[in-house]
Amino acid sequence: MPSGLRFGRFPITEVQPSVEGGRFPAKAVPGQGIVVGATVFREGHDQLGVTAVLKNPKGKIVQTVRLAPPEGERGLGTDRWEGVFTPSATGLWSFAVQAWHDRYGTWHHNAEIKIGAGIDVELMLAEGAALLAQAADDDVKRTAADRRTFRRAAEALADQRLSVEQRLGAGFSAEVGAAVERAPIRELVTETEDHPILVERSAAGQGAWYEFFPRSEGARCDPATGVWTSGTFRTAAERLEAVAEMGFDVLYMPPIHPIGRAHRKGPNNTLVAGPGDPGSPWAIGGPEGGHDAIHPDLGTFEDFDAFVARAQELGLEVALDLALQASPDHPWVQSNPEWFTQRVDGSIAYAENPPKKYQDIYPLNFDNDPAGLSKEILRVVQLWINHGVKIFRVDNPHTKPVWFWEWLIGRVNKKHPDVVFLAEAFTRPAMMHALGRAGFQQSYSYFTWRNTKQEVEEYFTEISRDSAAFFRPNFFVNTPDILTRYLQYGGPAAFKIRAVLAAMGSPLWGVYAGYELFEHVARPGAEEYIDNEKYEYKDRDWAGAEASGRTLAPYLTRLNHIRRAHPALGDLQNLTVHHSTDDSTVVFSKHKVLPDGSKDTLIVIVNVDPHGTRECTVSLDLGALALDARDLTASHGFRVDDLISGQSWEWGEHNYVRLDPHVEPAHVLHIRRGA
Repeated sequence: MPSGLRFGRFPITEVQPSVEGGRFPAKAVPGQGIVVGATVFREGHDQLGVTAVLKNPKGKIVQTVRLAPPEGERGLGTDRWEGVFTPSATGLWSFAVQAWHDRYGTWHHNAEIKIGAGIDVELMLAEGAALLAQAADDDVKRTAADRRTFRRAAEALADQRLSVEQRLGAGFSAEVGAAVERAPIRELVTETEDHPILVERSAAGQGAWYEFFPRSEGARCDPATGVWTSGTFRTAAERLEAVAEMGFDVLYMPPIHPIGRAHRKGPNNTLVAGPGDPGSPWAIGGPEGGHDAIHPDLGTFEDFDAFVARAQELGLEVALDLALQASPDHPWVQSNPEWFTQRVDGSIAYAENPPKKYQDIYPLNFDNDPAGLSKEILRVVQLWINHGVKIFRVDNPHTKPVWFWEWLIGRVNKKHPDVVFLAEAFTRPAMMHALGRAGFQQSYSYFTWRNTKQEVEEYFTEISRDSAAFFRPNFFVNTPDILTRYLQYGGPAAFKIRAVLAAMGSPLWGVYAGYELFEHVARPGAEEYIDNEKYEYKDRDWAGAEASGRTLAPYLTRLNHIRRAHPALGDLQNLTVHHSTDDSTVVFSKHKVLPDGSKDTLIVIVNVDPHGTRECTVSLDLGALALDARDLTASHGFRVDDLISGQSWEWGEHNYVRLDPHVEPAHVLHIRRGA
């Protein structure tokens, strides 16, 4: 072919996952199914084959996957081809898509039509014999058994003593088809350039998060004086066992550093704080130090190390807040005033999001001394890594330059590839997606505000299809800042509904403490909690809630146990939305083929109306469930087990469902294979 052309022998376009043509790597974790696809076509009517090859960090091909038209698009002429890769270890992997002339498929198609019509019968049989004889002796990696299969078939195709049906049957046999499937007979192979895939540790893309304020865990108020005593790392460590028993993987704490006194906020964000008000942990820095110090009320570095060690004993990782901002009392304000924005009157600009004002917080300015400020932040991050922190939840990263995050995460991950960064960026999609491309392993998402059936279905489709290559959504159901109207007015059923959608819909989800107690009272006119824990201590009666049974903890525990038991829930791209006749019943499935060839498939049905019972017909896309004959019952249905209620049913393509949210708003059905 002439050089310098953009198209190869066969056009291959719209390769996925490819982030800006390979400028940034796509994201994955070990064992996670990655949907790889491309639009591939050719001239004429000859058959086309498409494969994708996965290369490990050393550039060696370790998986070859035959691509096929995706379910729902077969026969529609979209020329889309898809398959699934599963990388096995961390590192910078790559893949390429190959298109090729399918010689056997072309012959099979032509022979079936022509011989059936009595046209060129001997010629078609001779071509088949020559094709398989050549394949038996080619330099393709084939087993000796497959080569013998080809030779026998070639001999039979050429044997005129046999009937035409016998000769053609030999060329079309299941044995020949299986041998071709294992090693296709290819020519005119066209291959794309390599596209990078960064495979990071499992915690980068899978996990259940739990957030609490350590100062509240063990805090006590003297009833006589009304004076609070702060919780400490040692008292907070007593809560870790309960968090671990609920099945969470990550314990996230808001900033643990000294808090400034200047312009300290009081309860419910009031501008005047009393002498006993602790202030917002995000107003970082005081005489005791800044981002590299611990609030003295919480303890010492020795206490912090003991807290991290206890968490690890229980199977929990500690995630620390990285909030790049300062109180007016932060040491940086005196040592490096150029790291902040100076106003014309000589004052330093505080944080604003009009009409909101945060007089207790000074934002950082990365334009005055980018090298010096970046070096200092890297030092701070390294300090906490040295104390066992491998996960950072980054506060408001969208208020800092994207280049800085690309630099910081790149520098950190080069030395510590197991460190994970979560972006707390509730902002415009372009910025959220840019932060994912820049290196953030995961991000908060719009899930918090997607409540109706249409909103949930559209968002689930978006995050599992459109942005999955570079954006991993962490479905937090609530945060100290966010208490949606849905939770304010939906009652306990709303808390169950949101938990099921989050835990089953995304490999990453999170809960802020108090969710299991159904805390739902908001500050008037706001979507955040009254008596907000950001500005005061909160002494929750965990034991009393458990004794009275008014706790969602057992339900959260069940959901996390289901997640751990079912690998299909650990993938992001394997979600399929199904149809229901009710405008408040969401239906989706997750399917995964496991390394041993077995299948894990769940169907989730959720009534998103927390106030009323819903009845409907659920219609399933059976192709997405990958059923085979062994899974079917005598009546051609299949068995499902409800992992929440423990009940079992026989289901089919169309199924009646009734969900009372005050009893149980959801089914989580596992398909029983080999029924």
